[in-house]
Amino acid sequence: MIPVSGYGGQTVAVLGLGRSGRATAKALVAGGAQVIAWDDSATGRDAAEAEGIEIRDLTRNGAYDGVSALIVSPGIPHLYPAPNPAVAAAWDAGVPVDNDIGLFFQSYATDDWDGFDITPKVIAVTGSNGKSTTSALIHHILTTVGRPTQLAGNIGRGVLDIDPAIDGEVVVLELSSYQTDLARSLTPDVAILTNLSPDHLDRHGGLGGYFAAKRRLFAEGGPDRAIVGVDENEGRYLANQLSTAMSDDRVIRISSGQKLDGEGWNVFARKGFLSEYRKGRQVANIDLRPIAGLPGAHNHQNACAAYAACRTLGIAPRVIENAMQSYPGLAHRSQLIAERNGVRVINDSKATNVDSAAKALQAFRNIRWICGGLQKEGGLDAIIPHLDHVAKAYVIGREAEDFARQLTGVDAEICTTMDRAVAIALAEAQEGDTVLLAPACASFDQYDNFEKRGDAFVDAVNDVLANKG
Repeated sequence: MIPVSGYGGQTVAVLGLGRSGRATAKALVAGGAQVIAWDDSATGRDAAEAEGIEIRDLTRNGAYDGVSALIVSPGIPHLYPAPNPAVAAAWDAGVPVDNDIGLFFQSYATDDWDGFDITPKVIAVTGSNGKSTTSALIHHILTTVGRPTQLAGNIGRGVLDIDPAIDGEVVVLELSSYQTDLARSLTPDVAILTNLSPDHLDRHGGLGGYFAAKRRLFAEGGPDRAIVGVDENEGRYLANQLSTAMSDDRVIRISSGQKLDGEGWNVFARKGFLSEYRKGRQVANIDLRPIAGLPGAHNHQNACAAYAACRTLGIAPRVIENAMQSYPGLAHRSQLIAERNGVRVINDSKATNVDSAAKALQAFRNIRWICGGLQKEGGLDAIIPHLDHVAKAYVIGREAEDFARQLTGVDAEICTTMDRAVAIALAEAQEGDTVLLAPACASFDQYDNFEKRGDAFVDAVNDVLANKG
């Protein structure tokens, strides 16, 4: 646990009592604060009260009397589409609002660091797609080469749940826009933007607000190194804003699919090969194609980001390459589930938006595509140009009929349930085909989260294959 500093002897309110909120409350108490808390759910309040956390309705008059700060859990809206009433009450009372990410950055460094030979570092990863894979890959490389490391944030442990730093340690944080948007302190040593595509637009008041939330990691934090995906205009803009000149190697530009020219520090992947260029000269080259845990161009972009991060730590290219070879991949992210009679089965349940699903569709050929769920704003127009590898779509979810109607030029069967979609897709698959779950939608119409959806897919696949013998 990271005891929260700066609030000793003060009263701090916590809003939201899920895993993150309860961990925040404990870390505040460990730092000497008195904690009061609220959750809109009676279940959350009861669970927290059972752990000894004092419950107070933060929406009633006078709730913030004597309160020094309000700490808000990531899932709770603080501005768009409308602020939570407890957040609005904190504004009216003049109480500063923060989140656990802000508390982490203000509390992680301690006086103990003065005795370390190598100062600990924090690598923070954000972006629309690829955050988890990039974070996990960095952590895997560091672990493989023997560098002490912890993985936290949106993946692994909560940021305040991790252990205090040891000499030379690197903490890798996956940070969503929900987390970067509100944190008052954002001071990573290395910050990464993988890419940007429309997502969570209602939460951020549109694409501009969404990008602004991501940009805060760089603009507020002032990292020593910024690694920026420049395949979209927002990334090109950010890299330009952070650079004082093309040769400014504090900014590392990364790309999947285009060669990056110029005198700066560039890492890009083309046709399955990762290249590092510095001052206009190539200094390293890695063949990514044999790495089973990183299939497709979208994962090659993740590899570029992870490679660049590890290079900022002084790790040699060949050492990074060797570590990448053993990367197993993440569950629900281009995860190979089975291979039978020349048919591969891939679980990419994390493809919860059109852009991430499009990237998955580009990674494979002869696709039996299981898709559908709760559609996000913008519809499916952006995925239509990427359907040329789809032999047939098998549509699930409450909106299956509407989803299928939008798939112009593709044979689409309305299956509704996962079990039916898997059974039909596997029955119709031929040698050389890939049965791919890449929903392009949120899961909440049928499942609690994308993990549950992915687990249901795996179970359905295993049941079919077991019955086939």
